[in-house]
Amino acid sequence: MEVKARAKYIRMSPRKIRLLTTLVKGKSVAAALDQLRFAGKDAAEPVRKVIASAMANAKHNFELKEDNLYIKEIRVDQGVTLHRWLPRAHGRATPLKKRTSHINVTLAEISDSGSRVGRKVEAEAPVKLGAAPAEAEGIKLKDKEAGKPVENLEEKDKRISDPRREGRNKGFTSKIFNRKAG
Repeated sequence: MEVKARAKYIRMSPRKIRLLTTLVKGKSVAAALDQLRFAGKDAAEPVRKVIASAMANAKHNFELKEDNLYIKEIRVDQGVTLHRWLPRAHGRATPLKKRTSHINVTLAEISDSGSRVGRKVEAEAPVKLGAAPAEAEGIKLKDKEAGKPVENLEEKDKRISDPRREGRNKGFTSKIFNRKAG
């Protein structure tokens, strides 16, 4: 039984990640995770996550034991390259290539435990949607704040308006702070 996991668009150069994948290829999953935990490279984190994801897939979907798994294949492919520019002296620019990687992991069993079939998730029964919405049937919707039916929009606008702002544009202070007032 083989179990796969993939991580795409990792913002790290494939060359840096391949240094670590050669360390763990062919090892058991537990030994590979230990090796990556103590590797002094930043690329160890995404590789460790992909291997842990493949192990979780094997355990959850196929009910395989963790100590019976080894890394059959681990491949790092080049993803898209982001082209950026770095400003330099005399108004020049230097191109930067920000590379990405795709990590593919395949786990297999050390000793075959028999053919297993993946878990099948049963779909829920379809839900019937009700008839037309309440607005189409002519029922007046209730206002959330007041809990009363809204007859027209003008009344709703009056209730929403702030009572503190009603008298604000009158008097001496409005003429001082509003320069365009006659």
